[in-house]
Order: sequence, then C-alpha cells, then structure tokens
Amino acid sequence: MDEKTEELRDIFMDVTDESTVTERQEETHGSLSSETEVEERLEAVVAEMRERYDFATTLSDEELVTVVRGYYAGDSDAEIARELGDASLGKTVSRARIDLHLIRESDTDAPFDLDALRDLLDDGASTTDAADALDVSESTVRRYRRIIETRQEKQTANDRFTDEFENVLRDRELSDRMTDDIQKDGLDDATEGMETNVSF
Repeated sequence: MDEKTEELRDIFMDVTDESTVTERQEETHGSLSSETEVEERLEAVVAEMRERYDFATTLSDEELVTVVRGYYAGDSDAEIARELGDASLGKTVSRARIDLHLIRESDTDAPFDLDALRDLLDDGASTTDAADALDVSESTVRRYRRIIETRQEKQTANDRFTDEFENVLRDRELSDRMTDDIQKDGLDDATEGMETNVSF
C-alpha cells in the first residue's frame, strides 16, 4: 500500500468511524435478498417443481440450485458438472436442467422436425414406432420427447417457474449492485472536497 492510498484509508476510517475498509457488510442489503435467502428461495422453487412434475434427476434440491445458478451464469452442462464436483455428470446435468424447464436453444436442434415427432406422439405412436418413422434411435426419440413435454409444461405453467428463478437472481443482482453503489458513495462522501496530489 503506497503512502497516498494509506492516507486515503486513514481519512476514510476517521470520517466513517470504521475499523476496516475491506469488510462487506451484509446488513446493507436491507430487505433485499442475502445469499442464504437466495439459496432458500431457489430451493423452494425447485422443491415445488419436484412435487408438481415427474423429475427424472437423481440430483438433490441443493445440487439442482447449482444447476439453476450455472444455467443463468451461462455455464455449459459440463462446467456445471465440474461445479458439482464430478465432470462425468454432464448428461445428468442436462436431464436435470430439462426437468427444471431450463431449455437451451441447442436442446431443440434435433436431427428431424420436432413437429413431426409431436404429431406422431399425439397420434399415440410408441417410442419404437416413432423411431422407425423418423429413422433415429429410440434413445433419440426419448430425449426429444422429453424436450417436447417440457416445452408443453412451460407453456401450461406460463413460464412461471423460470420467471421465479429469474426474479430471485435479479433481486440478488440488484442487491449486489446497490451495495456496491452504497460503498462507492460512502467513499466518495468521505473524500469529497479533499485535495489529492497523486502522480502516476
């Protein structure tokens, strides 16, 4: 720490009566979400979805919250799997993400027309029949059948659950931004009117 930085720190501490300038105080979040509240709110949405829908995932609610956070952070399924501590969980993460109504554009990039599969399923075709008609494997049909079902679930729920995820994370982002602004304003107020002679 150079002399000018040290001087500014001392001024800040004198003006604010604070013992440190590096501590982030959770109290400044006020009524906005703390990290614990964010986790609890996300877990509550996950638990409600698990109760309402037929989840295929073996991941816990806490692990599913990690999936939600990773998805909205723009992480790939492989990156989320590594965050969960097991790089081999990529497919598990993908299935869990679909269970959570978190569909990526690439999820709908099927080797056939999804509408054709939807029509077959609506007509009561079995997985085997649909696979034969579309000339793909049964596992491929099962995968894209789940995508179709999830899109229908999202539409029926009016995107309610994804909206809730986004609202929780938006509240937290707003809270962090406000805290940063408060801390910046506090430092600006503490140093307002002070002459600084800093040469670079």
